Amino acid sequence: MGMADVLQSIRDAESAATEKIESSKEEAAKILADSRRNSAEIIQKAQDGAVSSTGKTLDKARSKAGKKADGVQTEGTKEVEGIQKSASDRRDTAVKILIDSLMPN
Repeated sequence: MGMADVLQSIRDAESAATEKIESSKEEAAKILADSRRNSAEIIQKAQDGAVSSTGKTLDKARSKAGKKADGVQTEGTKEVEGIQKSASDRRDTAVKILIDSLMPN
């Protein structure tokens, strides 16, 4: 093998190495871009999950609060009805006492 052959062989090896380096850089850039895209998707899914979870928690809290409010309203309605009945009974008694006091015996 002559000196020209050795030099040509070195040039070919350098050229192949340069192509390999460029190819590797392109592959690295692609891997990096894919990783960034995947990271963004993971973050978006996590955010969506958090929003969904928060919405479910709020819905449960609203439902629980609504049930409590219904219970309080039911109790309040019963108490008002009791007060109205008591007032009605006392009113009849008060009217009778008033009429008896105005009427001569």
